[in-house]
Amino acid sequence: MRKQLAVSIAAATLGLTLAAPARADITGSIDATITLEAGCIINGQTLSDGAGGADFGTIDFGTQNTLFSEADGELLSGGGALRIQCSPGIVPTLSFEAGENDGSGAGPGAHAMAHASSPGHYVTYNLYSDVGRSTVIPVGGSVTLAATGAEQQIDIYARAFGEPGLVTGAYSDTVTVVLEL
Repeated sequence: MRKQLAVSIAAATLGLTLAAPARADITGSIDATITLEAGCIINGQTLSDGAGGADFGTIDFGTQNTLFSEADGELLSGGGALRIQCSPGIVPTLSFEAGENDGSGAGPGAHAMAHASSPGHYVTYNLYSDVGRSTVIPVGGSVTLAATGAEQQIDIYARAFGEPGLVTGAYSDTVTVVLEL
């Protein structure tokens, strides 16, 4: 009887190990989301709506003597002209706000560059939207860009004006520029 019970237990154990285990697939999902906001690329620098610290470029009037009457410059970025690309459907407006020294100096320019180390000395200048420098961009003035989403080149020109009594040295100014989306 003992032998029969051992064979029965062995057979039952063998049957359990040979039986296919019950199996079921488990399915589910992964959610993926993204929220996009308007943004622009300014001279190769990607910026989101509301960002600060954009580098719109530099106007360099070169080296002149203290007796110059006019000197022309152009807004340039690291690779040439100012280049802006904004999200499609956005109508961006580039506004040129006040400089650090507006209203200073005796020249006809709306903006003024201050002497680096001799207070009270200024060289005035204007910004223009055309190469002939006939259309002044006033303080607070703007240039509207296309809403295509393509990169655009914006040419901004400038003219500095000499005046009596200028002293030698470096002059500079910083104009606030706002890209409104």
